Amino acid sequence: MSRSIWKGPFVDPNLLKKVEKLKGQSNPTPIKTWARKTTIIPEFVGLSFLIHNGKKFIPIKISDEMVGHKLGEFSPTRTFSGHTPADKKAAAEGAAAAPTAGAAPKAAPGATATPKPAVTKGKDDAKK
Repeated sequence: MSRSIWKGPFVDPNLLKKVEKLKGQSNPTPIKTWARKTTIIPEFVGLSFLIHNGKKFIPIKISDEMVGHKLGEFSPTRTFSGHTPADKKAAAEGAAAAPTAGAAPKAAPGATATPKPAVTKGKDDAKK
């Protein structure tokens, strides 16, 4: 659910004070913030922020396309290290071993080529 329109975008008041202070400077330093829920407003365009992701600060330069989004959207909290090598190997083998159209399916490993005869139990075998 989104924030209601009549309230306007949420901007951390302390962060807004820091932005107003830096607007007059020619070479502003990055603003360090923990306020990930702050909405990016047009006054932030061109400024640099150091946004905390829970472990370290991620440097972000605000552009026009970012207006209306939250600061936290540009500082991911989780690192994706990729899939495990075993998953990649299994996927590669599965793609290589995929049967082609019209080819007979292969037997399972360890399966015998000839079927074994079925054993039937008679009345005499059931009593023993």
